[in-house]
Amino acid sequence: MAAKRKPESQLPAEESDILQIRPLGAGQEVGRSCHLLEFKGKKILLDCGIHPGMTGMASLPYLDMIEPEEIDLLLVSHFHLDHCGGLPYFLQKTAFKGRCFMTHATKAIYRWLLSDYVKVSNIASDDQLYTDSDIEKSMEKIETVNFHQETDINGVRFWCYSAGHVLGAAMFMIEIAGVKILYTGDYSRQEDRHLMSAEMPNVRPDILIIESTYGTHIHENREEREHRFTSLVHDIVNRGGRCLIPAFALGRAQELLLILDEYWSNHPELHDIPIYYASQLAKKCMSVYQTYINAMNEKIRRQITISNPFVFKHIINLKNIEQFEDIGPSVVLASPGMMQSGLSRELFESWCTDKRNGVIIAGYCVEGTLAKHILSEPNEITTQAGQKLPLKCSVDYISFSAHADYKQTSEFIRELKPSHVVLVHGEVNEMSRLKAALLREYEDDPDNKIEVHNPRNTVPIELHFRGEKMAKVVGELAADPPAQGHRVSGILVKRNFNYHIVSPKDLHSYTDLAMSTVSQRMSVMFSGNIGLLSYYLSQLAGDIVYLEGSALQVFDSIKVTLDSSIAYIEWTANPVTDMYADAVIAVLLKAENDHVSFKLAVPPPLKIDKAHFQECLLETLSEMFGADCTSKVFERERLTVKIDDITAVINLDTLEVKCSDEGLQQVIHSAVTRLHQAINPIKC
Repeated sequence: MAAKRKPESQLPAEESDILQIRPLGAGQEVGRSCHLLEFKGKKILLDCGIHPGMTGMASLPYLDMIEPEEIDLLLVSHFHLDHCGGLPYFLQKTAFKGRCFMTHATKAIYRWLLSDYVKVSNIASDDQLYTDSDIEKSMEKIETVNFHQETDINGVRFWCYSAGHVLGAAMFMIEIAGVKILYTGDYSRQEDRHLMSAEMPNVRPDILIIESTYGTHIHENREEREHRFTSLVHDIVNRGGRCLIPAFALGRAQELLLILDEYWSNHPELHDIPIYYASQLAKKCMSVYQTYINAMNEKIRRQITISNPFVFKHIINLKNIEQFEDIGPSVVLASPGMMQSGLSRELFESWCTDKRNGVIIAGYCVEGTLAKHILSEPNEITTQAGQKLPLKCSVDYISFSAHADYKQTSEFIRELKPSHVVLVHGEVNEMSRLKAALLREYEDDPDNKIEVHNPRNTVPIELHFRGEKMAKVVGELAADPPAQGHRVSGILVKRNFNYHIVSPKDLHSYTDLAMSTVSQRMSVMFSGNIGLLSYYLSQLAGDIVYLEGSALQVFDSIKVTLDSSIAYIEWTANPVTDMYADAVIAVLLKAENDHVSFKLAVPPPLKIDKAHFQECLLETLSEMFGADCTSKVFERERLTVKIDDITAVINLDTLEVKCSDEGLQQVIHSAVTRLHQAINPIKC
């Protein structure tokens, strides 16, 4: 009868079939992306961002729900603050001891982007999550991977694909015990001015954790979007206004700069109107982009052979507002994109009261930020100093955000055919609409049965993946396989979710283990002689083998040596010989407790009258096998007899019988033993 499987709650974590996904951030919200995967005793963290609309500890993911020291692996998808802004805190101020990976370009930009975030954050030093020194030290703990490079960390295998979105952005494919999970991070399947579109993975995942930022919205055509953007900018400067474009130092800023530089080149009438890229990181960012030209699309790679597309003709780098001569119309790209603080906030507060000026929001805005607030067209805004200002400048929204829309999401899912889709990184209403739309789309499709999940923060979803456990016979056992129908006997070794059956001799080849031999030795008081010792042990084990000196061998594996009233028991430890040794020790202890006169009454076998014993033995054998068919040869302490052409040699000292016929040997041995006992009776 098959053994009953234990309930999941009673199984060790590494044997459980439950895969758990718990959002610690970006669950039914946008911001502080962080997701915990738990499966087969492994714990993986995906991203560790901050919430742009919050400050201090409140902006972090719900890290109090986990034990950082238990996290095996941390994978960071890209350099945006809502995906990596909490990383220096997690690496430097928690007990995390695992390994952290990101792509080369992401690591190159991460350092500068977070340093800029610390500088422009308008919060008290006591509320800051980390310092510039923490960022610098965290760099030492971050490892890099190439796209498509497979890496194995204690049985967790992972590799990454290009995600589009921003330079260096990666989608991670993670495999644990044969189950594959694809985490998209932020991704875009649409090529833009400088980036390739996200790759289509060549491996089908069981679970797809996918962003749902834009829900069921569909992006407008790229050419139409660019035309509308440049027209708006042109209108603002034509009416004598300043055009503010809030954008993060890296990402969409480079896309917008490429568009504006090209537009200004094609419109000589605009050459007197300056375009400023207002970021302390401008120069460093551009050097990174120039370094990773090969990570961009084919158009950029072709153009670089003629001239560097990121050396702009009409763009002026502006490090701070003190360098800015605010005279006449201009276009300024200033960070940060959400206008919570920094130069973009200062310029907005300075310009918002003039109706000639205009603000163009060019990316996704998170709830709770100023950029999101002004899109609702309020009559006034509150400055960082608490002052109320009327909002008279124009506010427009054109999405250059490189996130997937509904069309891209649907096509991506249809191509990959995952069993489970987990929606993250989306406002609750947008996410709910996307879930309903996907379920409607696939409800009548028998070839694509998917389950869609949209968990909220801290609430895990549990998915069951029960696979067959196959053990491979390797090493010596594989070289000499047993006959069909016979069992394989070896050691079952589990390593990184793979099972092997090996011979003990091969342990060192397939594991970090080695086989050792443990020799046991025990001493027991025994005041009798070797004859009595032999008698007692023969009652337990039958055949006793006499060795050199006063030593006997019992069960072919236990050596008993008598020396000065002490019996030494020696054996090589294993479950069987340990049991035999216990039995021998028990017999010796029992014998030692017998009456002394009884022990002394038994003379050792060496003291018998050998001539009398030989005569009696020959007579016994003659009666058993007949006088005519028995011949005898004496040689020292041995008697050789020949019975029906079969020779048997009897050692008169040890009573050992050697014969080629096993049956005849047993008969003669029994006769010799009984005769010996009859001649030397033991009396109580």
